[in-house]
Amino acid sequence: MKIITYNVNGIRAALTKGFSGWLTAANPDVLCLQEIKADESKFDKELFEQLGYHVYLHPAIKKGYSGVAILSKHKPRHVETGCGITCYDNEGRVLRADFNDYSVMSVYMPSGSSGEERQSFKFQWMDDFHGYVSDLKQTLPGLIISGDYNICHQPIDIHNPKSNANSSGFLPEERNWMTKFVGSGFIDSFRHFNAEPHNYTWWSYRAGARNKNLGWRIDYNMATENLRHRLKRAAILTEAKHSDHCPVLLEVE
Repeated sequence: MKIITYNVNGIRAALTKGFSGWLTAANPDVLCLQEIKADESKFDKELFEQLGYHVYLHPAIKKGYSGVAILSKHKPRHVETGCGITCYDNEGRVLRADFNDYSVMSVYMPSGSSGEERQSFKFQWMDDFHGYVSDLKQTLPGLIISGDYNICHQPIDIHNPKSNANSSGFLPEERNWMTKFVGSGFIDSFRHFNAEPHNYTWWSYRAGARNKNLGWRIDYNMATENLRHRLKRAAILTEAKHSDHCPVLLEVE
């Protein structure tokens, strides 16, 4: 089974850059999207249904902002929209599909880069989301949380850790949270297979950052420990260029 997470930075913009052709070629069983920036009226469900997917959305209330989606070739037994916390659900940040013996969540964690108010919102999210997931793990047999975490965990995950030491997304509090999150029973699936540096999933549009590979690894497929024996392969798909992010693949037995 192939699971891919991809922050598309606007699904309509991605479609103008060949996204549907890429999806046909990549052929994931489950595709988790973030920053779809489209509600039900603007998201072309029929296009993806014709490609064999069941399509589920959790858009933000604010038009053209945030929002997550899950496309699945197999119909889930249950789909959970939101996490039950209004301030996050209004921004369309969490969507979960439950299958027989595993669940996949598409999550778009807040960014704090626009200022102190949103950084405070992000810190609150981190506390709340950790509690939400801790409770969720008690009832779900296997959980894969895929998406844009907006946090680089270790110096290896960012092109210039020294100059970004005080940047949102690489703050000590954020990195410590990631350590706590992984320590609570999650596997960073890419690092499970690959310990090499210079592997990133997001690049600024400025100064040719992507061509120079001056990036950040902020997109993850995190899997609960009880799925460790089923993890088969993980990869960052840098050749896909429909966004300032690129897709991240996890193959599970």
